[in-house]
Parts: sequence; C-alpha cells; structure tokens
Amino acid sequence: MTHIHDEHGDGRHNMPPDSATHADIVQRILTIRMYSGLSGDMFLAGLLRLTGLEDQALNECLAAIMPELAGSVQLLRKEVAHVGGWHVQVHLPQQHEHRSLGDITDFIQRGGLSVEGKRLSLTAFALLAQAEGAVHGLAPQDVHFHEVGALDSILDTCLTCELYARLAPLRLVVSPIPLADGSIACAHGCIPLPAPAVLELLEGVPVCPFSGEGETITPTAMALLHALGAEYGPWPSMRVERQALVYGDTVFLGAPNGALFALGTATE
Repeated sequence: MTHIHDEHGDGRHNMPPDSATHADIVQRILTIRMYSGLSGDMFLAGLLRLTGLEDQALNECLAAIMPELAGSVQLLRKEVAHVGGWHVQVHLPQQHEHRSLGDITDFIQRGGLSVEGKRLSLTAFALLAQAEGAVHGLAPQDVHFHEVGALDSILDTCLTCELYARLAPLRLVVSPIPLADGSIACAHGCIPLPAPAVLELLEGVPVCPFSGEGETITPTAMALLHALGAEYGPWPSMRVERQALVYGDTVFLGAPNGALFALGTATE
C-alpha cells in the first residue's frame, strides 16, 4: 500500500479534518473542475488525496464497508501527457452478485460507516435506483443493479461518501459537466452516450461540450454529485489549502484529461 506523502513539507495533507476549528469547518468549500468528466474512482482519488488518510485509517474505512475490503485500495501517482496526478487502483475479491436497492440499503445500514456516511451513501444509491427504474420502466425497489450494484461501485460510493463526511465542506461547487457523443457496451448491449441513467440524472444540470469522444460522466459519479448537494458554476471565491489533480482509467487523445479538486475556505 502506498503512503500519501506531503510534498509541501507543511503536513497539511496529513492534517486530520477533525483538528480544524469550527469556523474553518463552517467556511470550508470543495470545488471540482471537470476537464474530461468524472467517475466513481476519480471522485474517490480526489477525496483520498484531500483527506490524506494513511494506510491504517484508510483500511479502517474499507473494513467498515466490508471487512475483506481492507487493503484493496491504493492511491498512486499517474502521468498523462507528462503531467503528474493521482489515480486509484483497486483490487477486489471476486463477487458476481446482482443486488436490489433493498439489498444495498441493508448492506449499508449494517455496516460501520458514520451516520453521515451512511446517509449520503443511501441517498446516492436511491438516486441510482430511481434513474435506472425510469430507464427500464420499473419501480426503484424492483431495480436489480448489474454494473452499478457491483462491489467496486459500492466501494466507490460508500468510501467517497465517508470521506466527504469527514471533510464536511459547507459547499460543493462543480464546473458544468463535459459531455461527448459515442457509445458504450453494457449488460444491456451497446447504448449511446451519455448513458440513459446519466441522462435521467442530468435534468437541471449545466453541461458543456467535450472535444473528445466517449463516456465522460458515469452514473455513479452523477448520483454522488446529486447526493452531496453539488451546485454548478465557476470557481468560488476561496483560499485554496489543498488540491489534487486526478485521472481515471480512460485517456482521451487530443482532449484535456482529468479533474481538479481544490479544498479551501471562503474569502467572501
């Protein structure tokens, strides 16, 4: 497992969020600038970098989701176009279960996440079930997750929500979501992009064109943005205290890659 080092030498990446004063917590702002979109693993990489969890604390979070997940996540350096950033590598136990919303709800409620981590996780999966149900003409409780309900998405969603609860920003400000044409293969066959579940979750959300082609935003990431109460707009007025450039698995040739996470306090 790779430790998260503090290249700035001031210890800020390893500073526990709980050590901040009440005023810092009240004024804390997180912004995500999506140059090529966002996925669950990119969301996770950004928050891992901002919280600066060391191995023991990270594995405690993973074990709270599922004991066998301890040691399954690494935050690694990655370069795209010779620019260094961060990337999450996940090694999961083999599971091939299809889960209903009720299964996932019970799973989360029985787990060891914080109260806020559980609430956010349940909200994210409820939104996914609602979107998938609208696509397939089913009630949310009758939806059986295939890709979305797989163990990796449960890990991404639950750990992201737990890390977000620890950061406890007052606001989450996100850039308009970049979208591109294309198609993707899934359990239902070849479908156009953005994926139907993403389209359901895009209503009322600002978007912008992306110069590449392919999937820029995943259903998991879209549901997380809604569950975390994202607002959309330009950079907020803030003093940047921590930052992370993160990359997903997809590399878009001839187009900007990655997403920038910045955490700070309001200056207004």
